[in-house]
Amino acid sequence: MFDAVVFAAICCGFMPRSALETGTVAEARMTRILRAIVESKYSIHDLSRCRGEGDANLARFNMPLELGIAMAHRHLARRAAGRHDWLVLVPLGHQYQAFISDIAGFDPRMHDGSVQGIVTTVMAWLATRPDTVRTPTPRQVISVLPEFDAAMRTLRSTWGPVPPWADIVLAGMNVARSSVS
Repeated sequence: MFDAVVFAAICCGFMPRSALETGTVAEARMTRILRAIVESKYSIHDLSRCRGEGDANLARFNMPLELGIAMAHRHLARRAAGRHDWLVLVPLGHQYQAFISDIAGFDPRMHDGSVQGIVTTVMAWLATRPDTVRTPTPRQVISVLPEFDAAMRTLRSTWGPVPPWADIVLAGMNVARSSVS
């Protein structure tokens, strides 16, 4: 899902950001996340993983935390033009209101939990951003996503589970440039 969102953003002409981009472990991940959010106009937060997992039935709440940071950043912006904009994604039937009811008034976008569903939902939002460079159709992006997946497999076989962020973005740009018109 993460790779699909990254590729969809690239196909719409955006430069995706991640805490992975610096490659440093000498700086706390939260500092890197804060920097990426504060330096970006947009952020996407998928609450799909906020369900109990494993024997202890523990949920991951990183995304709600990061969404809170994005919401605060928007609220604290002094000028309307400089305000951070964000998208929150929830899977169909997700009970996000049970643990983060304060976002109910923001109309989270729902997806069916599939790669196709999340790409379509993300692209529909990105297409409405004022600085979208181009807007291929979700069908075009989904049809070449296997090429990006192959490029990611190659990167992971070369670099291990966490390839350099610049190589990930470059792979996405190369696939988008050659395959998405």
